[in-house]
Amino acid sequence: MASDVYFFDCDKTLYTYDFRKRLPALAALTGASEYHLARTWWVGGHEDAANAGEYRSTAEYLEVWQAVTGVPLTLEQWQESRGAAMAPIQGSLDALRRAATLGTVSLLSNNPIPFRDSLPVLAPEAAEILAGNDLVSAVLGAEKPERRIYTRALGVFGVSPENAILFDDSAENVAGARDLGMHAFQFTETDGVYDVEGLNAAIDAFATRER
Repeated sequence: MASDVYFFDCDKTLYTYDFRKRLPALAALTGASEYHLARTWWVGGHEDAANAGEYRSTAEYLEVWQAVTGVPLTLEQWQESRGAAMAPIQGSLDALRRAATLGTVSLLSNNPIPFRDSLPVLAPEAAEILAGNDLVSAVLGAEKPERRIYTRALGVFGVSPENAILFDDSAENVAGARDLGMHAFQFTETDGVYDVEGLNAAIDAFATRER
């Protein structure tokens, strides 16, 4: 029988994320203006396309980036700028580590292929605990809160919805998981304080639920 699966979002759940730090870092590394990069890549819908799996490899992502923005970008530059926008949430990582003793833990994040390929660089603490369970939307071909991303993630582990839980900062993503029959907990932050206590309580409630 498949073990319980604990799915964790990354951005604003396991790690902080601030796009306002990422864009200036990208501009400094590429020599292009923040406005140009935001307009051509993000407003142009290319990051959304990458998250949805349209660009199937890191090489393709970087090739399309250069074609769209007119400036080259290396994987190392991508990692440096992405990393500048992130910081570990220690309480969440401790909770991830504890969940790993209770069942199977996996990432379930709306992110492109370069993020998954770079996880050991960007999030080494989480990568060590996840042990290769690095599901991102680009691989699954759908984004949260779409129903199919949850069904595909469950299928990877051969687990039924009632035996899986999602931890995510997005109310919409949590609602999408619950609509399918999964357990879910919205991880919140107030004035820089993260609800780690609530996160751990949700882990305990799921682990000790009636079967």
